[in-house]
Amino acid sequence: MCALRAVVGRPLVSAVAVVAVVAAGVGLYWFQPWKLWQDETVRESLPPVPSASAPSAADRETASASPAQPRPRTLANGDLISHEHATSGTVRLIRLADGSHVVRLEDLDTSNGPDLHVWLTDAPVKEGRAGWGVFDDGEYVSLGRLKGNKGDQNYALPADVDPDAFTSVSIWCDRFDVSFGAAELERV
Repeated sequence: MCALRAVVGRPLVSAVAVVAVVAAGVGLYWFQPWKLWQDETVRESLPPVPSASAPSAADRETASASPAQPRPRTLANGDLISHEHATSGTVRLIRLADGSHVVRLEDLDTSNGPDLHVWLTDAPVKEGRAGWGVFDDGEYVSLGRLKGNKGDQNYALPADVDPDAFTSVSIWCDRFDVSFGAAELERV
């Protein structure tokens, strides 16, 4: 009887060990806990205003009649509030000189995490747990993966996106469908 128990016990222990190792591997991949201790800082400047080359005589004549070259203009801004993770910084929606738009995160400070994205949304920003999961309930546009959890960053809006249709920005964790932090955009 003891010999039978020893023979049956070894495969069971081996199977439990294999299941535990696979579960640990899947858990590490899914949660990526090491990111809690890794910071990625990004320091991007605002896209530059195109510089004018030396104008020709014809250009100088028309330049006096044309208005000054347009500059980047802030259309809306807001302060980030914390949701799932402590988050701070400022968000600006900017129209660039060429007419394109960017969402700019300034002085961003949040936790690193798996599968973080910057979303432009039409959802209202709510404080506390009530605001964690509202951003995928309505319209949103993913502007791409979060470049870093700290610093200053720019995210271009696709040309077919109307920036007036959106009222907030969220640092969104796609893996767990939760907002790390968000900002209500107030028109300037």
